[in-house]
Amino acid sequence: MSTHSDVSADLRQDDEIGREQEYVSMLYDRLDGMREQAARRLDEELRHTGGTQQARSQRDSTVAMYADQVEQFAAVESGLCFGRLDGDDDSVRYIGRIGIFDTSGDYDPLLMDWRAPAARPFYLATAASPQGVRRRRHLRTRDRKVTGLNDEVLDIAAASPTAHEELTGEASLLAALNAGRTGRMRDIVETIQAEQDRIIRADLPGVMVVQGGPGTGKTAVALHRAAYLLYTHRQQLSTRGVLLVGPNATFLRYISQVLPTLAETGVLLRTQADLFPGVHARRTEPATTAALKGRAVLADVLAAAVRDRQWVPDEPVTIELPQREVLTLDPETVRQARDRVRRTGRPHNLARALFDVEIVHALADQVAERIGADPLGGENLLSEADRAEIRRELREEPEIRAALDELWPVLTPQRLLADLYASPERIATAAPMLTGTERAALHREPGGWTPADVPLLDEAAELLGEDERAAVARRERIRALEREYAEGVLEIWRGSRSIDVEDEADGGEILGVTDLIDADRLSERQEESDRLTTAQRAAADRTWAFGHVIVDEAQELSPMAWRLLMRRCPSRSMTIVGDVAQTGALAGTPSWDEALAPYVADRWRLEELTVSYRTPAEIMAVAADVLAEIDPALRPPRSVRATGVPPWDRTVPADRLGTELVEATAREAASLGDGRLGVLVPTGRVDELGGAVVAALPEAAVGEQPELANRVVVLTTEQAKGLEFDSVLVVDPARIVAESPRGHSDLYVALTRATQRLGILRTPS
Repeated sequence: MSTHSDVSADLRQDDEIGREQEYVSMLYDRLDGMREQAARRLDEELRHTGGTQQARSQRDSTVAMYADQVEQFAAVESGLCFGRLDGDDDSVRYIGRIGIFDTSGDYDPLLMDWRAPAARPFYLATAASPQGVRRRRHLRTRDRKVTGLNDEVLDIAAASPTAHEELTGEASLLAALNAGRTGRMRDIVETIQAEQDRIIRADLPGVMVVQGGPGTGKTAVALHRAAYLLYTHRQQLSTRGVLLVGPNATFLRYISQVLPTLAETGVLLRTQADLFPGVHARRTEPATTAALKGRAVLADVLAAAVRDRQWVPDEPVTIELPQREVLTLDPETVRQARDRVRRTGRPHNLARALFDVEIVHALADQVAERIGADPLGGENLLSEADRAEIRRELREEPEIRAALDELWPVLTPQRLLADLYASPERIATAAPMLTGTERAALHREPGGWTPADVPLLDEAAELLGEDERAAVARRERIRALEREYAEGVLEIWRGSRSIDVEDEADGGEILGVTDLIDADRLSERQEESDRLTTAQRAAADRTWAFGHVIVDEAQELSPMAWRLLMRRCPSRSMTIVGDVAQTGALAGTPSWDEALAPYVADRWRLEELTVSYRTPAEIMAVAADVLAEIDPALRPPRSVRATGVPPWDRTVPADRLGTELVEATAREAASLGDGRLGVLVPTGRVDELGGAVVAALPEAAVGEQPELANRVVVLTTEQAKGLEFDSVLVVDPARIVAESPRGHSDLYVALTRATQRLGILRTPS
């Protein structure tokens, strides 16, 4: 039965919601106006053409700016305003996803961007340290409507002794944690906690490692840090870009909407498999082979493989020219030429031109000795100009170029690695430090690349280098083709307009396209239409140096993968996020110091997240037993909540596992309503068990699905890294452990993916 005071409180809150609705509606009207203005200016800029190169470049920049604004204003519409701060001085500040200002007056802020320094008390103020805040209000919205609010009065005398004083916006936080999953990660901009805020707003330079157990918000912190850095260091990072590397494609799809909702659309998201432009590494291979390729010694193997392609023959090489003249290259001449070129330290492909000079000079000396010898035994009769002409002619001979290609071939990274893998002999020459079994593991026939190959391709590219002259010539050929095509278009137009047409009104001639534009201008306009963002340019350029790199699940990176990422970020401005207790890859990171010492020594800083927001206390207690198996010294994060629902653990006969799994999945899915269920199975049984589940439940899916749209998904532990579900069923944990030397880490990951409920199906040991 409601009391009079309860009714009065409800009425007061309804009044407050109504007042907040008026203000929020005004903010949305402003947002609509900003979006319409940006769209109009974008359209105007796109109508302009021609001008000087400087003007076109400036226009491209302006177009990109307005296009970004249109996209950002659309992305932040959901939950535009989520908070309010009332100060001790009666000031009021509304907090939201972007900044909106009153342009009709003194440019006062109507809505403060959550990343602005003045908004920080929204995340840090407590009763013990109010930071000038009297009241913090969290607004709950759906679409453009305010549906509720929660107030926190930051008065230490009024603080409840039973409240979680270390939590900011406890009611909003717990509501967000208990909400059902949607298959897409949501931002935490409304509920950032103090320990998370400290990391998000840390200084840009240097390497920062964020270590945290399951559910501590590592990924959310990394994404919000990317948004904060782009806001705070816009000029620096907008030109160099930010790279975020995730563990798999499912994970990237899962987080793909977070940054746009934080008003940032320019971050390049990639997995390791996609970090070499033009290569999409999807081939699979045994975990032991991937681990071998990840070892640092593979850098020495590739260097030796490149040296092996700088061939010195065992016997003299004869070159027969069309004029029936025969030249001879003896092994010692080739060896001396090779050694002199190697001493320059140039990459293989860039050194090829020097090798050509050495060999052509040696061959030209042979020709000069034959045709310029003095019959009386004096000095050679040929001048230096004569010798230079001989060298020029020899350089153009196809037979000589073929010999040079054999002795010192120009190689792509793909060709070098494919040739190495395909030849046991080349592997034996390049990798004497490996065992016979390891060398055999590297041998394979051509047919696609694996994720572990990508760092090797990148290493090979560094060793080989790219001849810039070839790249320049390629660009010039493209421009020439564009001009030729444009000229052809204009010729067609001229032919169709060969007869003058008089305007009946004033007798003037009608101007055709050829009166207004020539072939060069037309081809330039074609180039203007191909505008690329910073992220797009970076994705296509292997040598791009990013302004900041963020790595999630970084404990999975191999030493060779670390080499690749450090090349992408010469400034060493990086945020590295992970948990060494969850390392599943055989070549993964055993400790942050071991991974980073070769690149930054001890010049990196560690931040730790200690509170688990995702994983309830009941589930964390089960996971803690597995964590003790990994390392008794490790301690699980402290869960911020309990659900009152203990995990269940059932042992079933091995021959009934599939049947029991289908029944348990059906029951759990029915009880979840619209929630998401993750069924995590051993890698070796994913086809068998996943097939059984899908056959019984058409709504289910197996493996990496776009955006995890299905309510029930059967995954391996590796595929589930970084993901979360309302409920999780872990199947055959003993086999998950047995499948890998790091099996306990895999099981620890599997047990900590649930936000609400956990079930375990075992078979007798």
